[in-house]
Amino acid sequence: MEWSERVVVRDGVRLVCRDRGGPGQPLVLLHGLAGHAGEWDALARSLDPRYRVVAVDQRGHGASERHPRDVSRAAHVADVVAVAERLSLRRPVLVGQSLGGHTAMLTAAAHPGLVRALVLVEAGPGGTNPNGPADVGGWLDSWPTPFPSPGAAAAFLGDGPVGAGWAAGLEEREDGWWPRFDRDVMVDSLAENARRSFRTEWARIVCPTLVVLAQSGLIPAPETDEMLRRGPVTLAMSIPGTGHDLHLERPDVLSTALTAFLDDIDRGRA
Repeated sequence: MEWSERVVVRDGVRLVCRDRGGPGQPLVLLHGLAGHAGEWDALARSLDPRYRVVAVDQRGHGASERHPRDVSRAAHVADVVAVAERLSLRRPVLVGQSLGGHTAMLTAAAHPGLVRALVLVEAGPGGTNPNGPADVGGWLDSWPTPFPSPGAAAAFLGDGPVGAGWAAGLEEREDGWWPRFDRDVMVDSLAENARRSFRTEWARIVCPTLVVLAQSGLIPAPETDEMLRRGPVTLAMSIPGTGHDLHLERPDVLSTALTAFLDDIDRGRA
């Protein structure tokens, strides 16, 4: 099933979505920092025969507004609510990776009646990280942009499907291939996460939740343990041989896990 572009404008900010249609439960897919909606294409293709799948270019990313004035966590949450309302996505399942998972988590905490279930991929409430924005800024500064080709970008950004997934988010200009985001917007988007944790919000979630972690991911074991102690009815799993971008490395395994989780919800077992 091919996707169609859907545009939602909230508070003057243009949000572009890939809507794959589909007959069943709506799923909203949220990429991580510096990512793009196309990262979910492989997963979406396996899911759209059963579900209505909508992947969002979040503010500051991809085809959406490049330089939004507000990059707060609250603004990202309000965007998810607007997408669900404007596209008539009744009680969607929110699926988010990394910072997109954080947005999904905060949306479920703030709007419990809106969200049917939550799937966090390498994401959690986090903790204070004062060095986080500077570290990400330094990483983005290391990109040798413009890249001469998508292949060169993929070789720099990661092995196999990870590099290809990141490179697919670039745009071609006269002098080469560039990221479809602004470096300072990315750094500013991490400001709140640098200052505090969101454990209180995590404890407020009431919907069924699946936490999918990578074997070599970025979520430390103590944080995972605390999530399981303090959170909702939660299932957790780790995918062997994967890193932080496991949704690019093993979309097949993620699809199987997500589908089984949703089937259990339908049977009243999650």
